[in-house]
Amino acid sequence: MVFTKDILVFADPLAEVEKIVSKTKENMFNLRKKGAIIGISGGIDSSLTLAIATKALGAENVTGILLPEKDSSPDSKLLALQLADQFGVKTIEEDITLALTGFGCYKRRDEAVCMVFPEYNPENYKMKIGLKQNESNKKLPPLFILTIVDNEGNEKSRILPLKEYLQIVAASNFKQRCRMSMLYYHAERLNYAVIGTPNKHEVEQGFFVKHGDGGADIMPIAHLYKTQVYQLAEFLNVPKEIIDRTPTTDTYSAEQTQEEFFFQIPFYEMDMIWYGFENGYNPAEVGNVMGKPEEEISLIYNNFKRKQKTTEYLRLAPIKF
Repeated sequence: MVFTKDILVFADPLAEVEKIVSKTKENMFNLRKKGAIIGISGGIDSSLTLAIATKALGAENVTGILLPEKDSSPDSKLLALQLADQFGVKTIEEDITLALTGFGCYKRRDEAVCMVFPEYNPENYKMKIGLKQNESNKKLPPLFILTIVDNEGNEKSRILPLKEYLQIVAASNFKQRCRMSMLYYHAERLNYAVIGTPNKHEVEQGFFVKHGDGGADIMPIAHLYKTQVYQLAEFLNVPKEIIDRTPTTDTYSAEQTQEEFFFQIPFYEMDMIWYGFENGYNPAEVGNVMGKPEEEISLIYNNFKRKQKTTEYLRLAPIKF
């Protein structure tokens, strides 16, 4: 197949939706579950997942769980409720702030931030971490940057040392693992299945937390590229406000996009280059279509390989003897 700019565009979105719906029904039958629990955040991936689940199981058999905490954007709740209302799905809200406080999530994170910025305190600053920009086409592994933002919007950024980076990430991962526990509480209470929301890039590049948002019974969109998620979301009438919203991690107190934190390149470019990478297209051919030098495409391919290798443990089942 010739590599073209439209290679990931669905010629028949309805056929793709019907295929996913059919597979979802089959998996639910095999699991012997009568309904679905989905964590909804106002993001595009969870929104498409909910739309598919309602089509497969009926709105009366789907429950959306809102899982805010003190760092969550207020927009996440508003958009999640709008989504649920549009598809006729009942919702349950579980604020996990107290649980995270009990785990020491915020305290442990802030301790690490203060090692880099001694003046930081959560009353006067917000924080986020992200990759140094324009690192996706470099030969060396990317560097992480810690940014703090004061109440007037002034930012300070520094390269994040490994020890502090690991502590911030480990503490922040309490959020995803706490959410997973709450989803399974409601799933077990109702004899439902937990429907996961990661897309293809999140699964294959390792942008998920093991036993956190990576914990689910079914992942119906794990084969979809991000631009394909948008195609199907529009086809299934996901609210336009959600489709137009810039995808965020909604993990740190300062606003941060998924591209800034992990992916580094725009979704369309990432999708196209990843498709070329995993389907064995020559970097020169991909570069010609994308308007990029062959060397840059080769470096991005290497970056994909590095992410796959360093996150392989996330995709592994427990090692048994």
